[in-house]
Amino acid sequence: MSRAAVLCGLGGALPGTVVSNDELAAQLDTTDRWIRTRTGIGSRHVVEPGEATSDLAVDAGRRALESARRAAGAPAAADAAVDVVVVATSTPDRLCPATAPSVAHRLGLGHVPAFDVAAVCTGFVYALATAASMIVAGLAERALVIGADTFSTILDPADRTTRAIFGDGAGAVVLRAGEHDEPGALLGFDLGSDGGGADLITMRAGGSRQRSSGEEPAEGDQYFAMEGRQVFTAAVLKMSESSQRLLDRLGWDRHRLDRVVAHQANVRILHAVAEQLGLEEKQIVVNLDRVGNTVAASIPLAMADAVAAGSLAPGHRVLLTGFGGGLTWGSTALVWPDLEPVTDDPA
Repeated sequence: MSRAAVLCGLGGALPGTVVSNDELAAQLDTTDRWIRTRTGIGSRHVVEPGEATSDLAVDAGRRALESARRAAGAPAAADAAVDVVVVATSTPDRLCPATAPSVAHRLGLGHVPAFDVAAVCTGFVYALATAASMIVAGLAERALVIGADTFSTILDPADRTTRAIFGDGAGAVVLRAGEHDEPGALLGFDLGSDGGGADLITMRAGGSRQRSSGEEPAEGDQYFAMEGRQVFTAAVLKMSESSQRLLDRLGWDRHRLDRVVAHQANVRILHAVAEQLGLEEKQIVVNLDRVGNTVAASIPLAMADAVAAGSLAPGHRVLLTGFGGGLTWGSTALVWPDLEPVTDDPA
């Protein structure tokens, strides 16, 4: 059979501070009911001062490596080496250099190639496609793919909408070289972008465009901004279209699909995608109620929660799909393997 990238490890990490809707309501003009009815979110995790994206990425990466070791039945002292590290993030520790080399160094992975992928909420799917392509091409045998973001660090403290939606977190997977017909093999990808929608999901200040202008940023431009209604429509349309193209290519109809793990943006978006694909809402994995929109971390964190809850099991046919700034979108699919995610500190 053809060489494939196979998912063999899964881990997640959340910062310790939890912010409930009621706590937000004490600071902003909002209520728990307003947030829940519009987003489905009840709480989110945020980093402490001085805590950065790489800290969460390292924790999630270490846990994914431990998950892969357990799945392989290897002894605790087994080598956890990988050949490449890809970190999907839009909130890197610094604009320069990339965050991934620091993560690889802190995980003790040696001088492996390590780089960031910036595709906002589609970042994890793009990073999966990148690492999987390297494995299929024979450039790597094992890859560590991490989605990590700390959007609380770029939100306007006075914006009740974005502060209600976004949380911080990291999720990671280990991919290994394997066969196309084994559980966990990534069966294909559908990726796309539309730069004409760049202003719908953006942070206008801080990049070369604003810096080269010689002008100070306009009020609020140093914070993340999003055109909610247009993003809602585009997210439903692009995730649905991307998912359907991939399903058609694989020969999977909706009756052969067990679970969809979509980017956790908004529960109404998730339900609308289910409707567009002719699926029942129970087939859509949801964990944003307790973690919010964790951007590039949302898909792996949702996968880990679904396995822990028993709603994602070995043999399930699973579709992953995301939509984010750029605009970007993407999907992949796999038959779920038998593995144990690690979401706490490995013993």
